[in-house]
Amino acid sequence: MRKLKNSELDRLSVDGFKTAKKTPIIIILDNIRSLNNIGSVFRTSDAFLIEKIYLCGITATPPHKDIHKTALGSTDTVVWEHVENTLELTKSLQSKGVKICAIEQAEQATMLNTFTPEPETKYALVFGNEVKGVAQDVVNASDYVIEIPQYGTKHSLNISVSCGVVLWDVFSKMSLL
Repeated sequence: MRKLKNSELDRLSVDGFKTAKKTPIIIILDNIRSLNNIGSVFRTSDAFLIEKIYLCGITATPPHKDIHKTALGSTDTVVWEHVENTLELTKSLQSKGVKICAIEQAEQATMLNTFTPEPETKYALVFGNEVKGVAQDVVNASDYVIEIPQYGTKHSLNISVSCGVVLWDVFSKMSLL
């Protein structure tokens, strides 16, 4: 078995990405501190044709060399916007019919493996600060709280890893709808 060269991967051009039909998923980063995590989320969002990323509060915005280091150009493909207040953003999106999903460990959370997206529905996935998680007021206002099942000794996953796990799972389930 031979590994494929990048030139054989048949990926979209930047212009092709911009005109491609997007997955009905929005990413919201709630006060993310790590520039490398932000860049990784951009790169993962590019891989799954995510509609938009909202960078909220203290979350840094492109252009920045440390975001670029992990984003590898995906800040030029994925649409993004900075919004100061995460709660106001989630309420605004809800008023437009978007279902808000806080990715968090919480009482009565829905485990990711049991979450089933509804057909013809757009979702906004909220990922929180590396230390404090998703703000409690945002959790309270969410339509769903989704938890990634974990079975080891650690209490959480890195935010960029969480984003990859959740996006792959939700994208896969939406592809079957």
